[in-house]
Amino acid sequence: MQDLRDAVIATLIEQQQAGADLTVMVADSTSTSKIGPFEQAYPERVVNVGIAEQNMVGMAAGIALSGRTVFTANAAPFLFARSNEQMKNDICYSATNVKMLGLNAGFGYGPLGATHHCMNDIAIARTLGNLAVYAPADGRQAAEIVRHVIANPGPAYIRMDSDKLPLLHGDDYRLRPGQPEVLHEGTGSVVFCLGTLAHEAMKVLAMGDDPTVVSLPSLWPLDELAVVALMREHQRVITIEEHVLSGGLASIISELLLKHQLRQTFVPLGVPVYEFTHSSSRAALRQQYAIDAAGLHQQLNK
Repeated sequence: MQDLRDAVIATLIEQQQAGADLTVMVADSTSTSKIGPFEQAYPERVVNVGIAEQNMVGMAAGIALSGRTVFTANAAPFLFARSNEQMKNDICYSATNVKMLGLNAGFGYGPLGATHHCMNDIAIARTLGNLAVYAPADGRQAAEIVRHVIANPGPAYIRMDSDKLPLLHGDDYRLRPGQPEVLHEGTGSVVFCLGTLAHEAMKVLAMGDDPTVVSLPSLWPLDELAVVALMREHQRVITIEEHVLSGGLASIISELLLKHQLRQTFVPLGVPVYEFTHSSSRAALRQQYAIDAAGLHQQLNK
């Protein structure tokens, strides 16, 4: 069991020790980001701007122009709601070397309700331009994504979870940007998963279901022909995401179905459009929107 944030911070320390020139910026989010170990090792490389997300993003772009690789780490709903203009102009349009960690995305803040639920980050990120977009499913994958974005200059967004989760990948795992990752090869249906919902999809195997389970850690870049090849091999295509059903994973997959004129049955699972979520535990919210293992199991057996 590993928290994705722990894996990210350990990798930042590893990369700084290996010679990367890093700065990490937080917006009164030191505990949320779990930045403590990195700050203890490199106190001069952590900047806390307070509750001022727009300032954080603008300052991150400025520091990146000095030659450093800059990571921002704050709550995903506030990164996208408060800093959208700075993300667009200072980071994406200007192509500065800033990597944004969106913490507690999806229902990560559960009981805090709609103001803190981040249901549209992928939808916004896909429209900003010049921005790589990632959604790791476990800590090992998150660490590989961090290594990749450090080695490749330019803007990036990483959608982060806050739960402790088992590892889905072995010690020899290496990220292949853009490539869909088949976690289980089954028959009949193919399930494309956003981030940590891959764990819910894998649980249905113990319920007697046998779908092909695919993780998409890299939403952009994305090898669309590889995704299309997987869809062609199955009768039914299902997407499961802790995100609104507009602009996110369901939109990505449905656009490819239409573009390549595929006739597979398509079942999108997520939060309905034009609907505000409410305060509850993550488990209860996933159950409500049928994006847990039980909901997927029900769809697979219709």
